[in-house]
Amino acid sequence: MVDTHDDVNLWRDAEHALAYLRNRDRIPHRTEAYEVLLEILPEGVERVLDLGTGDGLALGIVLSARPEAAGVGLDFQDEMLDRARERFAGERSVEIRRHDLDDPLPDDLGEFDAVISCFAIHHLVPDRQAALYAEVFGLLRPGGLFANAEHVASTTPKRHEEFLHALGTTLENDDPSNKLVPVPTHLTWLDECGFADAECLWKWREIAVVSGNKPG
Repeated sequence: MVDTHDDVNLWRDAEHALAYLRNRDRIPHRTEAYEVLLEILPEGVERVLDLGTGDGLALGIVLSARPEAAGVGLDFQDEMLDRARERFAGERSVEIRRHDLDDPLPDDLGEFDAVISCFAIHHLVPDRQAALYAEVFGLLRPGGLFANAEHVASTTPKRHEEFLHALGTTLENDDPSNKLVPVPTHLTWLDECGFADAECLWKWREIAVVSGNKPG
């Protein structure tokens, strides 16, 4: 099952973003995805990139675990950017940049030991998601980690409805911005890019952590 609404992205609207922030903590098992991300984070991280950083929550969690590391967060939503910049105000080791992931990643980002993303990439159409994975591979230093805590597709419409019910919502209120693909597709993209050890390390219904390492 692949769920796509190619022409819709409600995340450009500030109220949509704010509604997500208000309800984020109610998503079941979400914190477990962050725990897995931290579990696989390399010890020697000097630079980390967060794709679709939002208000900087995930980037902040990673940098708290690796306080010597520098971080870069990319997002395109004004409200999210303001909140991320407020979160990291005064921290010279963190840069928050405006960038729309629909476009190729900037060529001046440099190299990273870890690239993360949390519940953002699924707002891109599948072809762009696959292309972004390849761009991430190019930004990683040898041995670097890519970890994506992601909203993925269920195998059947029934399973999707069950997931929405677990969130306390219905198909009528489903976010049309979602372009969901199943875990095997994510793993195929990672393999095709050249990542080693591509794996789904954790999954609860439509929330999963997929990851791979750049060889070397």
